[in-house]
Amino acid sequence: MLDFKTCDRARIGRDARFDGRFFTGVKTTGIYCRPVCPVKPALTENVVYFPSAAAAERAGFRPCLRCRPETAPFSPAWRGSHTTVSRAMRMIGQGFLDRAPIGDLAQRLGVGPRHLARLFEKHAGASPVEVAQTLRVQRAKRLLDEAEMPITEIAFAAGFSSIRRFNTVFRATYGNCPSVMRRFEADPVRRKKTIAPEVRPSSSP
Repeated sequence: MLDFKTCDRARIGRDARFDGRFFTGVKTTGIYCRPVCPVKPALTENVVYFPSAAAAERAGFRPCLRCRPETAPFSPAWRGSHTTVSRAMRMIGQGFLDRAPIGDLAQRLGVGPRHLARLFEKHAGASPVEVAQTLRVQRAKRLLDEAEMPITEIAFAAGFSSIRRFNTVFRATYGNCPSVMRRFEADPVRRKKTIAPEVRPSSSP
């Protein structure tokens, strides 16, 4: 994980070179953002930084609807810092844990499940399962915004094994069910009114 001062400078300057390398959690709103978020930066004392979107969500933060963390480049700060984690992240991104258990992933990487979990805690701030879940939700959110697919098809295309699980995870992440979020994104007036309370200059990234 990058140090706090480096992240803070990048966030305040909206430095695109850091997009995807860390995420900012705003304690006063409960929202997490990309460093390039267009909203006026929050005060430094009101933010905390995470090496991955999964780590921010584990800490209880919800994705920003303005900068859309699900569209950030897939280049977290741990990339290159540990070969095993980099390989695991690549495999998870390709859907490995959508088809097989964590034990199979660890075996493919030549390490034990516990050791793999420790590596992820150190470099990604979340477990492999949490990272996989965040990636599924992110895929689903992009499909909701960009594709005309039925929500049922989106759930399975994103890697979820059931509609019920998809709805549960999506609601926990975004605070609304997928159908509501799709209508929300399609209505710019409603989106502006809903976002406004969360992006006050004094407390939003």
